[in-house]
Amino acid sequence: MTDGRIRTEREGHRFHIVIDRAEKMNGFSPVMLRELAEAFTAYEESDARCAVLLAEGKHFTAGLDLNLTPPGEPLYPAGLVDPVGLRPPFRTKPVVAAVHGVCFTLGIELALAADIVVAARSTRFSQLEVKRGLFAFAGASIRMAERAGWGNAMMHLLTGDEFTAAEAFRLGFVQEVVEDGQERARAFAVADVICAQAPLAVQTTLRVARLAAQQGHDAAVATYASEISKLIASADFEEGKKSFVERRAGNFTGQ
Repeated sequence: MTDGRIRTEREGHRFHIVIDRAEKMNGFSPVMLRELAEAFTAYEESDARCAVLLAEGKHFTAGLDLNLTPPGEPLYPAGLVDPVGLRPPFRTKPVVAAVHGVCFTLGIELALAADIVVAARSTRFSQLEVKRGLFAFAGASIRMAERAGWGNAMMHLLTGDEFTAAEAFRLGFVQEVVEDGQERARAFAVADVICAQAPLAVQTTLRVARLAAQQGHDAAVATYASEISKLIASADFEEGKKSFVERRAGNFTGQ
């Protein structure tokens, strides 16, 4: 366990990705980086409908273990899904992150790359790369400004100072703050709600929203007709109509 590990688990339609190096504040080693990409790839290739990213021990992660992982090297092997979504192959299914304790550097970047983040109230955040002679090279230097605006992003990127879960919520970095110890259960509950929806519709929603973020409003709107045509032809849409008429929850298969 010196280099830590990334565990994966299944509970129904949920896929759990677990950071497991608690004795080192879940600092990421090269082994863990590779296993994280392997876990995201396994999720993408599975029939699971939503993943939850979480961590063992007192902390989510202190970030990269700089004694083991030289900056400048590719973080994740080519050909595997990129957990921070900066290069292909990209995941197509949702991820909910549950963060607690220390959530520094790569921890924030993994959270920003997720779709929904639940944070324990006492979580401590810091994008402290400038204190180490680096910059946030796993996405935060882009995504913080996209979420929070230029000044808010620079306040944290250029100082590296710690900030609270309340501040992370205010800036849109996390979507819900819960009492300490409840973040995992709440993330599971959110994931279960997502799992109950029509999988093709969930994936289409992600795809179109990301297209708008990356290529702009017009590029996303241009896909609406083709995307809705595919969904209308699906068995899940028929089930959706039937469940609406029968006033019950849909029983979706992803077909």
